[in-house]
Amino acid sequence: MFPEFRDLITQLKTTDRHFTRLFEQHNELDQTIKNMEASISPGSHEQIETLKKEKLHLKDKLYTILKSAG
Repeated sequence: MFPEFRDLITQLKTTDRHFTRLFEQHNELDQTIKNMEASISPGSHEQIETLKKEKLHLKDKLYTILKSAG
């Protein structure tokens, strides 16, 4: 995610708790979605779509932080 901000992401993960929390939530949602899609965890199509929307919202928040910090 956001390879052009790799260095800034590393920096913010060590200095910005809010960014770190959002980043971890995004990664957790990503893993949950992958598990549901692979039938490792139970989940309906509607649940997966809802989680994808949440993940996209988090990604937008992260991008906003990266743009303002960069």
